[in-house]
Amino acid sequence: MASRIIKQVIVMRKDLNMRKGKMIAQGAHASIAFLTRQAVVEGHTFRTHVRNPEELTEWMTKGFTKICLSVDSEEELERIYQLAVEDGLNATLITDSGLTEFGGVPTKTCCAIGPDLNESIDRITKDLKLL
Repeated sequence: MASRIIKQVIVMRKDLNMRKGKMIAQGAHASIAFLTRQAVVEGHTFRTHVRNPEELTEWMTKGFTKICLSVDSEEELERIYQLAVEDGLNATLITDSGLTEFGGVPTKTCCAIGPDLNESIDRITKDLKLL
């Protein structure tokens, strides 16, 4: 029986020319945000549900595999994020507040897709380049 590969992909905007430390911080936000996000519906706050608890548990207990990929624009980042959401994957888009970079302008910096099965994520990210 073939082993299942479960990973998370962080997709980072290269066009922003972020400092390395800023990129790491943004990627870290993206990586864990799906665990902490809440949704507000009709005035009630709900913790968002992870779509695939079995894969999440496996990912968290067997190594936290992450792959960092890049895009060249905000539009490309939003397109990848939307494709992941439409495909039913756990996906989180990160918007930096702009307080330390980006001249005070909130800026979409990266997104995380997964954790999920390798082949599920690759349907969305297979054409992206490594960061």
